[in-house]
Amino acid sequence: MSQLVYTLGFIYGKMLLHPSYRYVLFILGLPVNLVVLLIWQHRRKRDGWALVQQAVEHDMLSTAYRDKLRTDVEEQLKRKHRFFQQQVSEVEFTRQTEEWLEESVQKELQERISRKLEEQGKQRLTMTDTFQSLIDKPWFLAVSVIPGCLMYAMMFLYGNPYLKYIFERILMTVFVILGVATLVFTILYLSPFNPAANILGETATQEQITAFNHVYGLDQPYLVQLWNNIKGIALFDLGKSFSGNEDVTATIARKFPITLTLAVISLLLALVIALPIGIISAIKPNSLFDYTFMFIALIGLSIPNFWQGLIFILNFSIKLQWLPATFNPQNWLSIIMPTIVLGTGLTAAVARMTRSSTLEVIHEDYVMTARAKGLSERHVMLKHAVRNALIPIVTVVGLQFGGMLGGAAVTEKVFNISGLGSYIVDKQFIPDIPSIMGGVVYTAITISIINVVVDLLYAFIDPRVRSKMKQY
Repeated sequence: MSQLVYTLGFIYGKMLLHPSYRYVLFILGLPVNLVVLLIWQHRRKRDGWALVQQAVEHDMLSTAYRDKLRTDVEEQLKRKHRFFQQQVSEVEFTRQTEEWLEESVQKELQERISRKLEEQGKQRLTMTDTFQSLIDKPWFLAVSVIPGCLMYAMMFLYGNPYLKYIFERILMTVFVILGVATLVFTILYLSPFNPAANILGETATQEQITAFNHVYGLDQPYLVQLWNNIKGIALFDLGKSFSGNEDVTATIARKFPITLTLAVISLLLALVIALPIGIISAIKPNSLFDYTFMFIALIGLSIPNFWQGLIFILNFSIKLQWLPATFNPQNWLSIIMPTIVLGTGLTAAVARMTRSSTLEVIHEDYVMTARAKGLSERHVMLKHAVRNALIPIVTVVGLQFGGMLGGAAVTEKVFNISGLGSYIVDKQFIPDIPSIMGGVVYTAITISIINVVVDLLYAFIDPRVRSKMKQY
């Protein structure tokens, strides 16, 4: 129990030092903090600090400290102006003197008060000390649990560095999503496209266009439309699409797993191929194996997805008739070509990054020490070299995977896959604002989650990152 009380007091004091968490802490535990604040103000009147302050101020005045300090300040200012060749008026000189003098007096006052209190074996009572003394009483802890439950939950979150980091990243993700939603909506709002005219056709009358705009709220001001879209995103109610009048949330929930599955399979395929190739190329640099596979990786980075997809369809579907040309969820063979096309660029990027990152650490002192201990080459490479080379590899994988979610539209179009990427592309020329907003925002959410996972992998891989997270 004493350990819990000490931990709560320590976390409380640490949060008070953090400007953002200070306000959150006070708001979430407002009833508890008001009690602590009142007791703190009452106890401060009797902690001796005010008496020591009066004595120190009287001592400083009685010894003509202020007059002596004014002379020193004036001399320093004159030397400063002469050195920088500055010409200042008498009024400005007096103003600078008074500001510098007051700052020096207050600084010296605080130092003398601290020394005086230290000599007396006392210290100024803080709000943290008051909370610590109150929380040490079982009755206060029991009474404050219900009104301060949110505050204690936040303190528990703050006390765990990993949960704190995840919470902060999720909070940042919320602001990122709001920013993405605002930017996308603004671009669509300012675009020259007319959704009503594009959907109703050229024969539509002005009355029909006006009625369409009224039904979907397109005749409302910009801020009203933006608020309605953001509110819909927060409530997972994106409304009906302009084209087809389908429920946007249900449509995205149906199409997004297809794109995600395609990206995940491509990612796994890329990792299985790229990591061994990159490690072997680093172990055998400038060999035939190294030159061959790095050249193939360079080609993989240079090939456009749409061209590679069309070549695959021409050869494996039309000529050889081995694989279906279009995607069919009922036929697992139809996903082979899309995953290879989508994963080619990722495989090449990961292979080259694995090679270069492993080469950087393979000649480090700790790797040479591991070899000198007599460890096997396999153990040295996997345990010491590759593990320390994973940070940039994980970074590339995270960025590329996020790019695949957004860039799968080309591959989906080539293979006629009804995924989220092709859905957004089809809707943007109308523009179907609810559909585009939903697709882009859900993609942004997924990419943000991937970034959080990547940052957590940093801590899992590198102990130095874990140490920094605990100190933060």
